[in-house]
Amino acid sequence: MEIYNAQSKSAHATALRSVGDVWNFGSGVQAITPVSRTGPEEYKEHGTTTYKTGPGITPGHGNDKGVLYKVFEPGSQILRCFQCHSTGRVNFTPEQGIQPSELGVRCESCHGPGADHAKAPSKFNIFQPRNLNGDGVNAFCGNCHRQPPKEGEDTNWSDPWNVRHQPVYLSQSKCFLASAGKLTCMTCHDPHGAKPTRNACADCHAKPRHRTLKSGTCAGCHMPAVAPSKELKFTNHWIGVHSR
Repeated sequence: MEIYNAQSKSAHATALRSVGDVWNFGSGVQAITPVSRTGPEEYKEHGTTTYKTGPGITPGHGNDKGVLYKVFEPGSQILRCFQCHSTGRVNFTPEQGIQPSELGVRCESCHGPGADHAKAPSKFNIFQPRNLNGDGVNAFCGNCHRQPPKEGEDTNWSDPWNVRHQPVYLSQSKCFLASAGKLTCMTCHDPHGAKPTRNACADCHAKPRHRTLKSGTCAGCHMPAVAPSKELKFTNHWIGVHSR
């Protein structure tokens, strides 16, 4: 997911500084949501999002009026938005506007500081998430994609919006739980791309019960797309037998 200046199509555009300037959140694969500064310590997430199908109500909003966020309140949500959609430490301009260090999700978002690695590339002087086990990767990716629920935490599993947060549902999947930490996001996904790169089901299920795959892939039936709203669809990472 990228964050970029509304006045430029480039993810590398210069950060905006003055009150009222607009940031757009999203790569455009699913949607793009604008956020603007409305005061010295306040930002507004606009109530209208641009989806592939056209404009509509922003996810999580009840209308198109938008939602205001205070920058310096405890657990500031707007700072988390900027942090997850940019790279490095989030700073502030002299006018106290939010200033990302680097626009977009880039190498150091996942691999950490890379100066030593750039000087002498080695697998030993850069953090490699692929070395984590299943729970570790789920927690690591969950820093932005939402953490799996802790034991005893109340979660509404019937809420279709949960499918938007992949670590949450993957953590409940029998395939994940039975893998002894071997099944991770990177089992199927190239972390440097947007789409799955391989069908890993055959690693454990050598002989599928089905003679034919009506959907074309295992995931088509066992990880079906869920539409929490008419504009959006997300793959269900709670792998299992689902009613069609």
